[in-house]
Amino acid sequence: MKITADITKNQNIGRKEYNMANEKLHICNHPLVQHKVSLLRDKNTGAKEFRELVSEISMLMCYEATRDLPLKKVQIQTPIAIAESNVISGRKLAFVPILRAGLGMVDGAMALVPAAKVGHIGIYRDKANSNSAAEYYCKLPFDINERDVIITDIMLATGVSAIHAIKKIKETGAHSIKFMCIVAAPEGVEALHNAFPDVEIYCGALDDGLNEDLYITPGVGDAGDRLFGTK
Repeated sequence: MKITADITKNQNIGRKEYNMANEKLHICNHPLVQHKVSLLRDKNTGAKEFRELVSEISMLMCYEATRDLPLKKVQIQTPIAIAESNVISGRKLAFVPILRAGLGMVDGAMALVPAAKVGHIGIYRDKANSNSAAEYYCKLPFDINERDVIITDIMLATGVSAIHAIKKIKETGAHSIKFMCIVAAPEGVEALHNAFPDVEIYCGALDDGLNEDLYITPGVGDAGDRLFGTK
Protein backbone atom coordinates (compact mmCIF):
# COMPACT_ATOMS: atom_id res chain seq x y z
CA MET A 1 0.00 0.00 0.00
CA LYS A 2 1.47 3.34 -1.05
CA ILE A 3 0.62 6.96 -0.51
CA THR A 4 2.12 10.01 -2.15
CA ALA A 5 2.33 13.62 -1.10
CA ASP A 6 3.68 16.80 -2.57
CA ILE A 7 6.88 18.04 -0.96
CA THR A 8 7.11 21.82 -1.12
CA LYS A 9 10.71 22.95 -0.86
CA ASN A 10 9.96 26.64 -0.39
CA GLN A 11 13.05 28.37 0.90
CA ASN A 12 10.94 31.45 1.66
CA ILE A 13 9.10 29.70 4.47
CA GLY A 14 10.66 31.19 7.60
CA ARG A 15 10.41 29.23 10.84
CA LYS A 16 8.94 32.09 12.85
CA GLU A 17 6.55 33.21 10.11
CA TYR A 18 5.35 29.67 9.43
CA ASN A 19 4.77 28.98 13.10
CA MET A 20 2.68 32.12 13.45
CA ALA A 21 0.64 31.27 10.34
CA ASN A 22 -0.18 27.72 11.42
CA GLU A 23 -2.30 27.58 14.57
CA LYS A 24 -2.21 23.77 14.50
CA LEU A 25 1.56 23.74 15.04
CA HIS A 26 2.70 23.72 18.68
CA ILE A 27 6.42 24.13 19.36
CA CYS A 28 7.29 23.14 22.90
CA ASN A 29 9.53 25.96 24.12
CA HIS A 30 9.95 24.65 27.67
CA PRO A 31 13.59 25.15 28.72
CA LEU A 32 14.05 21.45 29.57
CA VAL A 33 12.82 20.39 26.14
CA GLN A 34 15.02 22.92 24.36
CA HIS A 35 18.06 21.89 26.40
CA LYS A 36 17.54 18.18 25.72
CA VAL A 37 16.92 18.77 22.00
CA SER A 38 20.30 20.53 21.86
CA LEU A 39 21.99 17.52 23.45
CA LEU A 40 20.15 15.27 21.01
CA ARG A 41 21.59 17.18 18.04
CA ASP A 42 25.21 16.71 19.14
CA LYS A 43 26.93 14.22 16.83
CA ASN A 44 28.97 12.98 19.80
CA THR A 45 25.86 11.85 21.72
CA GLY A 46 25.96 8.03 21.84
CA ALA A 47 23.07 5.62 21.32
CA LYS A 48 22.39 5.09 25.04
CA GLU A 49 22.18 8.80 25.82
CA PHE A 50 20.26 9.44 22.58
CA ARG A 51 17.59 6.92 23.62
CA GLU A 52 17.34 8.42 27.09
CA LEU A 53 16.99 11.94 25.70
CA VAL A 54 14.30 10.88 23.24
CA SER A 55 12.33 9.26 26.04
CA GLU A 56 12.70 12.28 28.34
CA ILE A 57 11.72 14.76 25.63
CA SER A 58 8.72 12.62 24.69
CA MET A 59 7.46 12.59 28.27
CA LEU A 60 7.73 16.37 28.51
CA MET A 61 6.03 16.87 25.14
CA CYS A 62 3.25 14.42 25.97
CA TYR A 63 2.45 16.66 28.94
CA GLU A 64 1.74 19.46 26.44
CA ALA A 65 -0.07 17.26 23.91
CA THR A 66 -2.54 16.07 26.57
CA ARG A 67 -3.21 19.51 28.03
CA ASP A 68 -6.72 19.62 26.55
CA LEU A 69 -7.99 16.38 28.12
CA PRO A 70 -11.36 17.09 29.78
CA LEU A 71 -11.80 16.82 33.53
CA LYS A 72 -14.69 16.03 35.81
CA LYS A 73 -15.26 16.67 39.50
CA VAL A 74 -15.22 13.76 41.92
CA GLN A 75 -15.29 13.42 45.70
CA ILE A 76 -12.34 11.62 47.27
CA GLN A 77 -12.01 10.67 50.91
CA THR A 78 -8.62 11.74 52.21
CA PRO A 79 -7.30 10.72 55.67
CA ILE A 80 -8.64 14.08 56.92
CA ALA A 81 -11.80 14.94 54.97
CA ILE A 82 -13.64 14.68 51.65
CA ALA A 83 -11.90 16.54 48.83
CA GLU A 84 -13.45 17.89 45.65
CA SER A 85 -10.91 16.78 43.03
CA ASN A 86 -10.49 16.58 39.26
CA VAL A 87 -9.99 13.39 37.24
CA ILE A 88 -9.80 12.82 33.49
CA SER A 89 -13.30 12.44 32.12
CA GLY A 90 -13.67 9.23 30.18
CA ARG A 91 -11.22 9.90 27.35
CA LYS A 92 -9.02 6.95 26.38
CA LEU A 93 -5.67 7.35 24.64
CA ALA A 94 -3.64 5.36 22.14
CA PHE A 95 -0.06 5.95 21.04
CA VAL A 96 0.92 4.83 17.54
CA PRO A 97 4.65 5.03 16.77
CA ILE A 98 5.81 5.02 13.17
CA LEU A 99 8.48 2.33 12.95
CA ARG A 100 11.19 2.43 13.66
CA ALA A 101 12.22 5.77 15.16
CA GLY A 102 8.81 6.45 16.65
CA LEU A 103 9.32 3.51 19.01
CA GLY A 104 11.84 5.53 20.96
CA MET A 105 9.13 7.97 22.03
CA VAL A 106 6.66 5.43 23.42
CA ASP A 107 8.20 4.73 26.84
CA GLY A 108 8.34 8.40 27.75
CA ALA A 109 4.73 8.97 26.71
CA MET A 110 3.55 5.79 28.46
CA ALA A 111 5.20 6.93 31.69
CA LEU A 112 2.57 9.69 31.80
CA VAL A 113 -0.36 7.61 30.53
CA PRO A 114 0.32 3.99 31.52
CA ALA A 115 -3.24 2.91 30.73
CA ALA A 116 -2.97 3.93 27.08
CA LYS A 117 -2.90 1.30 24.35
CA VAL A 118 -0.16 1.13 21.73
CA GLY A 119 -0.41 0.38 18.03
CA HIS A 120 2.38 0.19 15.45
CA ILE A 121 2.68 1.27 11.83
CA GLY A 122 5.71 0.30 9.75
CA ILE A 123 6.37 2.63 6.80
CA TYR A 124 9.37 3.14 4.57
CA ARG A 125 10.01 5.82 1.98
CA ASP A 126 10.30 4.67 -1.62
CA LYS A 127 13.92 5.34 -2.67
CA ALA A 128 12.86 5.62 -6.31
CA ASN A 129 10.17 8.19 -5.50
CA SER A 130 10.73 10.44 -2.51
CA ASN A 131 7.06 11.49 -2.59
CA SER A 132 5.90 7.91 -2.01
CA ALA A 133 5.85 5.68 1.08
CA ALA A 134 5.02 2.00 1.44
CA GLU A 135 3.46 0.30 4.46
CA TYR A 136 4.94 -3.03 5.58
CA TYR A 137 3.27 -3.52 8.98
CA CYS A 138 0.18 -2.28 10.81
CA LYS A 139 -1.28 -3.46 14.12
CA LEU A 140 -3.71 -1.16 15.91
CA PRO A 141 -5.85 -1.49 19.07
CA PHE A 142 -9.26 -2.96 18.21
CA ASP A 143 -11.03 0.04 19.77
CA ILE A 144 -8.79 2.74 18.32
CA ASN A 145 -11.82 4.47 16.79
CA GLU A 146 -12.97 5.21 20.36
CA ARG A 147 -9.63 6.67 21.44
CA ASP A 148 -7.71 9.91 21.14
CA VAL A 149 -4.67 8.97 19.07
CA ILE A 150 -1.18 10.43 19.30
CA ILE A 151 1.13 9.34 16.46
CA THR A 152 4.84 9.52 17.30
CA ASP A 153 7.93 9.87 15.14
CA ILE A 154 11.18 11.59 16.01
CA MET A 155 11.31 13.47 12.71
CA LEU A 156 8.73 15.17 10.51
CA ALA A 157 10.74 15.67 7.32
CA THR A 158 8.79 15.37 4.06
CA GLY A 159 5.56 14.46 5.84
CA VAL A 160 4.94 11.43 3.59
CA SER A 161 5.10 8.82 6.37
CA ALA A 162 3.05 10.94 8.76
CA ILE A 163 0.34 11.47 6.14
CA HIS A 164 0.20 7.74 5.42
CA ALA A 165 -0.13 6.92 9.13
CA ILE A 166 -2.87 9.49 9.69
CA LYS A 167 -4.78 8.28 6.65
CA LYS A 168 -4.57 4.69 7.89
CA ILE A 169 -5.84 5.61 11.35
CA LYS A 170 -8.65 7.79 10.01
CA GLU A 171 -9.83 4.80 7.97
CA THR A 172 -10.55 3.01 11.27
CA GLY A 173 -13.01 5.74 12.24
CA ALA A 174 -10.73 7.58 14.69
CA HIS A 175 -11.46 11.30 14.75
CA SER A 176 -9.13 12.81 17.34
CA ILE A 177 -5.56 12.51 16.05
CA LYS A 178 -2.41 14.42 16.99
CA PHE A 179 1.10 14.08 15.60
CA MET A 180 4.03 14.37 17.99
CA CYS A 181 7.64 14.64 16.83
CA ILE A 182 10.85 16.08 18.22
CA VAL A 183 12.23 17.89 15.16
CA ALA A 184 10.19 19.10 12.17
CA ALA A 185 10.91 20.72 8.81
CA PRO A 186 8.60 23.43 7.46
CA GLU A 187 8.07 21.33 4.32
CA GLY A 188 6.73 18.42 6.35
CA VAL A 189 4.52 20.62 8.49
CA GLU A 190 3.06 22.24 5.39
CA ALA A 191 2.44 18.89 3.63
CA LEU A 192 0.76 17.39 6.70
CA HIS A 193 -1.35 20.49 7.28
CA ASN A 194 -2.48 20.57 3.64
CA ALA A 195 -3.45 16.89 3.77
CA PHE A 196 -5.10 16.96 7.23
CA PRO A 197 -5.74 20.50 8.46
CA ASP A 198 -7.55 19.15 11.53
CA VAL A 199 -4.48 17.35 12.93
CA GLU A 200 -2.48 19.22 15.54
CA ILE A 201 1.31 18.93 15.38
CA TYR A 202 3.52 19.01 18.47
CA CYS A 203 7.27 19.35 18.05
CA GLY A 204 10.33 20.31 20.05
CA ALA A 205 11.97 22.30 17.25
CA LEU A 206 11.11 23.63 13.80
CA ASP A 207 14.28 23.54 11.74
CA ASP A 208 15.40 25.39 8.60
CA GLY A 209 14.29 22.84 5.98
CA LEU A 210 15.35 19.80 3.96
CA ASN A 211 18.64 19.26 2.12
CA GLU A 212 19.08 17.54 -1.25
CA ASP A 213 18.87 14.11 0.43
CA LEU A 214 15.65 15.13 2.21
CA TYR A 215 17.31 15.18 5.63
CA ILE A 216 16.22 17.88 8.05
CA THR A 217 18.80 20.66 8.39
CA PRO A 218 20.36 21.07 10.89
CA GLY A 219 18.34 18.18 12.33
CA VAL A 220 19.77 15.26 14.30
CA GLY A 221 20.92 13.02 11.44
CA ASP A 222 19.31 9.62 10.92
CA ALA A 223 17.22 9.30 14.09
CA GLY A 224 16.59 5.57 13.66
CA ASP A 225 20.28 4.75 13.28
CA ARG A 226 21.25 6.94 16.22
CA LEU A 227 18.48 5.47 18.37
CA PHE A 228 19.41 1.83 17.75
CA GLY A 229 23.13 2.15 17.02
CA THR A 230 22.84 0.99 13.41
CA LYS A 231 24.12 2.40 10.13
